Amino acid sequence: MTEELSLTYRERFYAAANCQPVDRPPVWLMRQAGRSLPEYRHLKEKYSFLELAQNPELAVEVTLQPIRRFSFDAAILFSDILVIPEAMGQPYSFREEGGIAMDLPIRSRSEIEKLSNDAVTDRLNYVRTTLEILREELSYNRALLGFAGSPWTLATYMVEGGSSKDYKYVLDLYHNHIEDFEFLMGKITEAVIAYFKMQISAGVDAVQIFDSWGGILKGSDYFEGSLKWIRQIVEAIRDDISVIVFAKGCSEHLEDLCATGAQIMGLDWTINIGEAAKRIPRNIAIQGNMDPLILNTNPKNTIKETQKVLDAVNGRPGHIFNLGHGIDKGAKLENIQAMLDTIRS
Repeated sequence: MTEELSLTYRERFYAAANCQPVDRPPVWLMRQAGRSLPEYRHLKEKYSFLELAQNPELAVEVTLQPIRRFSFDAAILFSDILVIPEAMGQPYSFREEGGIAMDLPIRSRSEIEKLSNDAVTDRLNYVRTTLEILREELSYNRALLGFAGSPWTLATYMVEGGSSKDYKYVLDLYHNHIEDFEFLMGKITEAVIAYFKMQISAGVDAVQIFDSWGGILKGSDYFEGSLKWIRQIVEAIRDDISVIVFAKGCSEHLEDLCATGAQIMGLDWTINIGEAAKRIPRNIAIQGNMDPLILNTNPKNTIKETQKVLDAVNGRPGHIFNLGHGIDKGAKLENIQAMLDTIRS
């Protein structure tokens, strides 16, 4: 970029996260921001996803690729939410036909008892190394974001044995074996808190909790099954870091999500961001929420949809522009650039 910046990218992110006025919304792309890039696909020809994520030098390279090309305000760690169950003793892999496969699906209390929190951060030391290198590479000009899955979202994979269409095993655990469910969720929550504290010590500026499958739980089940565990995590770390909570398909619970104490509320693309802004207290920042598939269309349409998001929250301090979910691998580079040019102009 050649523009003269009144704030560094990192300062702009901090200001927006604290609901202070900025010259323009900071922007980063949620989850695997580089997957649409040719330089990322080139690496994928040589290495598997797990090899990229677990090798600090490769993970740093993938994290920085979209920063080099597009100069986002923040970089998000290249990793995976399932590093937590793996560190607890439940490895995972990717199925040839697509989706996740977990070793040893959790179907009994004895299998929950085998999960261990004792060495989670030690087993994830490669993530610490990645973050420390990134902090040095990014200097203090750009924000660095860490993340983890919510306990409920992690439990869906751990109990179902991977990707699922009906979630029957984890819902059965929740509805019919509540003591075992809470035992599992307590363990996962402790592991996520330890993981976030490690990320904080390694230099991240904010962390995001992804409750990707929170929408499976309806009504009061959402609090008992997911929200109360998210609240425990936020309470444990919010004094040390800015926390973003992103819950997919959970717009009916927006006020309750705001009550977790998180400083930033991530919105998926299914809710009107202007209407959401009226429901979210003005001391909580908003992140979102353009439909990711817009980036698969054309620059003209991308500019129009980007402007819609900007117009909907115009005049409200505390907006971080983002997609309403992870970037699709079919996103076109010219559309990403058109989106950024619109925000920055």
